[in-house]
Amino acid sequence: MAVAQERDFYAEARLLIRNVRTATLATCEAGIPHAALVTVAFMPDAAPVLLLSELSVHTRQLMANPACALLLVGEMTGEADNGGPASANPQTTPRLCLTGTAARTENGLARSIFLERHPYAELYVGFGDFGFWQLSLTDSYYIGGFGAARKLMVAKFSTPQ
Repeated sequence: MAVAQERDFYAEARLLIRNVRTATLATCEAGIPHAALVTVAFMPDAAPVLLLSELSVHTRQLMANPACALLLVGEMTGEADNGGPASANPQTTPRLCLTGTAARTENGLARSIFLERHPYAELYVGFGDFGFWQLSLTDSYYIGGFGAARKLMVAKFSTPQ
């Protein structure tokens, strides 16, 4: 446990944000939860940016209820019992759960950051049903592997480093 106490979970979470390209978006409408794979980019203050189609269930649910969660998952870490490659145990994988509310944005910086991260999206970004969404974070929880988890303060976490 002492090792986990010495770790910088904010630095680990920021590293995850810099490297992740996809996430699981959790939405809810009328008490029915929904989870969807989405592509994600991040503003300099770590606010997530998504490019979503209004044809998608998760986008329609965000329109009705902007509360959501975004689960980022990194690469598996740790060594297998025999000293071999990274463990197949998914509990060793770093994860960051971000919660907040989502709103459509016309922010040009959000657009450029997203397209820089996902240049292939240029093919459909102009379709009428697509729009950029930005999350306003209210909470975050980081899991750095088995037995290493901490709630992170959003204000401290989202400070550009």
